[in-house]
Amino acid sequence: MVNDRQSLDLTTFARPLGGGEVEWRISAAPVPYPDSVTEMEARVAGIAAHKAGELVWLLEHPPLYTSGTSGRAGDLLDPRFPMFETGRGGQLTYHGPGQRVAYVMLDLKQRRPDVRAYVAGLEEWIIRTLAAFNVRGERREDRVGVWIKRPDKGVGHEDKIAAIGVRLRRWVSFHGIAINVEPDLAHFSAIVPCGVADPRYGVTSLVDLGRPVTMEDVDVVLRRAFEDVFGRVKARLPEAISPL
Repeated sequence: MVNDRQSLDLTTFARPLGGGEVEWRISAAPVPYPDSVTEMEARVAGIAAHKAGELVWLLEHPPLYTSGTSGRAGDLLDPRFPMFETGRGGQLTYHGPGQRVAYVMLDLKQRRPDVRAYVAGLEEWIIRTLAAFNVRGERREDRVGVWIKRPDKGVGHEDKIAAIGVRLRRWVSFHGIAINVEPDLAHFSAIVPCGVADPRYGVTSLVDLGRPVTMEDVDVVLRRAFEDVFGRVKARLPEAISPL
């Protein structure tokens, strides 16, 4: 069943003209998870204090697992990689090379202070990105993230291609989305991804679906789709986030 998030008006997330452009940054080398959290915390504080602008940060992590506020210890089946507790929503997920992580730091007070609608906006961003590669992503009533129907695997089978986990502080968002471009899907087998244990529901990637795209291809489309939903971004800045 499709959640009513699909019927939400998402156009209000774009800031009005004159509201400023979002910084857009890409890190070339994998970023250790603790370093990314430190950077996000600093940036969010700066945005909330009106001392820094909004930011979308695209990166990859080395192989690791993270647990959100609803995470359960039993969902870690094999601790083959480091596990990090995080204040984002959701349960356990995997991050690693070949997965495009986008950390999104927006001032929702200046846009639309509605958490449910914001999550729907992130889903819309992902769905539009996938559509550019002829992949139909869909929302689900009982499962956050973006899913792909897999009739080739059996009746009712679906695979998750993108995860969403957000946190807000003073209505400034951080954490964000993760799209599977070409990660090692076997690494997901060490956890119950996002708490979904039903064997009909698995994990996939663009390359697994027969879309041999590069991370650079995805980044170009991500930027265009982001502007459609959230508004204009600045020109690409240096590879790493500078300290505030």
